[in-house]
Amino acid sequence: MLIVHVLAQAAVAAAPPPADQGVISYPASFFADQQPANAAEMVERTPGFLLDTGDSVRGYEGAAGNVLIDGKRPATKTDDLEAILRRLPASRVERIDIIRGGAPGIDMQGKSVIANVVRKPGGMTGLVAVAQNHTWDGRTAPAMRIEGQGDLGPRKWELGVFWGKAIDDGYGSGRAVRLHPDARPDVAAFADTEGDLVDAQATGAFETPLLGGQARFNGRAYTQKFKFEEDFRLLSPAPGLETTDEVTWTDETELGVNYTRSLGARTSLELVGLRQDRERSIVSTQSAAPDTVTFALDRDTSETIGRAVLKHRFGDRLSVEGGGELAVNELDSRTSLHLNGAPGDLPAANVAVKEERGELFVKSAWRPASGWTVDSSLRYESSTISSEGDVVLEKTLRFWKPRVTASWDALPSTQLRVRVERQVGQLNFDDFVATSRFSSGGGVTAGNPDLDPEQAWVAEAAVEHRFWRSGSVVVAFRHFELKDVVDRGPVTAPTGEIFDRPENIGDGTKDELALEWNIPFERVGLRGVQLRGDLTKRWSEVVDPTTGETREISGLHPLDWNAYLTHDIPRWRLTWGVSAYGGWRETYYRYNLVETTKLKTFVHPFLEWKPQPDIHIRVELPNVTERGLRRTVAIYPGPRGGGGQPVIEDRDLQPGRMWYVRVRKTFGG
Repeated sequence: MLIVHVLAQAAVAAAPPPADQGVISYPASFFADQQPANAAEMVERTPGFLLDTGDSVRGYEGAAGNVLIDGKRPATKTDDLEAILRRLPASRVERIDIIRGGAPGIDMQGKSVIANVVRKPGGMTGLVAVAQNHTWDGRTAPAMRIEGQGDLGPRKWELGVFWGKAIDDGYGSGRAVRLHPDARPDVAAFADTEGDLVDAQATGAFETPLLGGQARFNGRAYTQKFKFEEDFRLLSPAPGLETTDEVTWTDETELGVNYTRSLGARTSLELVGLRQDRERSIVSTQSAAPDTVTFALDRDTSETIGRAVLKHRFGDRLSVEGGGELAVNELDSRTSLHLNGAPGDLPAANVAVKEERGELFVKSAWRPASGWTVDSSLRYESSTISSEGDVVLEKTLRFWKPRVTASWDALPSTQLRVRVERQVGQLNFDDFVATSRFSSGGGVTAGNPDLDPEQAWVAEAAVEHRFWRSGSVVVAFRHFELKDVVDRGPVTAPTGEIFDRPENIGDGTKDELALEWNIPFERVGLRGVQLRGDLTKRWSEVVDPTTGETREISGLHPLDWNAYLTHDIPRWRLTWGVSAYGGWRETYYRYNLVETTKLKTFVHPFLEWKPQPDIHIRVELPNVTERGLRRTVAIYPGPRGGGGQPVIEDRDLQPGRMWYVRVRKTFGG
């Protein structure tokens, strides 16, 4: 009833009126009671804002997140946006501006709401942090981070190094059964799985005046080793052992530069250059006496991007920008499959792919009247993809991508937003080549370089209401008309063996209802208590290429939700809270199996204490409720539409509780 009472009071307790041009500013003092350590913790507590770290796509324009730093997007793709914000100390943040619906002079990055983190000048700051994670089965995962940044007159520098181990809590131990539809006896088993990784990273950036403008150079080097192990112990009707061992090595490098220069009082030029390289190797072995299957993959990818944007502001009500982008992506993948040492046939096993992508765009932000903003863009994309090796082809794809967003401040504390947009997905290079899915029970899947990108017309309507200084509620509905949906379908190898692979399966629809909330409880006597969260409900329809029946899209979660309760106690220099990451379900429909994964709700209490202004101690109890993971696979004797009854394999894994401790020491201010 308390929450109901809070919501009922919202309409009569509005926040202060928004600033001019649709921008609401939250100074550093707004976050004082929360004692944030970095910009990421400040963004996390900003009313009505949910961090979007961007999409993993080729090119620069379509990969943007929804946070700018000093009005600019970081010239990086592999360095996570949240990690960049965590390296920015709270003491260096002057304010956070939230732009809803658009504003003249602001590139909305294709988002309806963005945050701009404005830094203030200062001396050198740094931190040293050490952490330890201890799991339910005795494994430990230590980590260490060292970071520093500062100003050298008009120049700025940043350096950071990280090393650590991590444990994948999506694996664990539990019972398993294999149920046969015929006279074969059912199988009872015990599955013991675990996934561990060790990784290291070095990052650096340098910002300096150059040729009458400002240039920022950044670099990143990263390496990771991930190991998955499974022992599937057969208990009845006869004892036995099936094992899976998979090791993945990944190495990444990235160099980027962002250059801006004013060409007059209202005109500016921005140039971006980016180069990233990745090497990945996988060796996966599955053994079930008397057979052993070994899958190996070596994959090298690279991306080179050049981008130029010219921006002009006609006044306080209108700004326009136009530009272009060129990107060259290359993939060289070599795979092999062996059964008991003998080589097996695998479609699209060895493929070299090259994509040359060009894009031209024009964008505008217009305020036709007080309280109204229209943000629009038109992008033209041309992409030529060619492949050599097991599959030789070349295709050119061209698309227009218009977008219009309109926002109206219906009341000082209420904004309405509508959006119409044509979205065009990108072909996933991972879909072009064969890969293994032993760790999830999916076996080996073939590649398919001859795909078309998924397209959608999207319509969205949203309403946001702000109240009680830091409270907000956002409700949005989105409808997607889909074309050339990329899902799963069968392919026959020259030997007659059938494999699963990515396919365009036709048209479909998707609908989303999204809710975000940020509710402070100070008005009801609970000072420092805040409840934040988000919920998204999804519906989708496509026609299954194997059965011809209507079903949902593979891998799409019907429901996602998260909730975060925090209590700030400034006089004790203490913050505690509980995070709940809602359970979800996802189902993949392959030609001969249906794989469903259900993850229960993950509950995560924490406490953070600052015994001194420069020392942070954080204690967490991840998975305190010991939520489980259940994976059910229905394996058919042939295509699912053939009428055969499936073998049901069901695993109920139970990862246990963990505890985590981090100590962070900061320097400077």
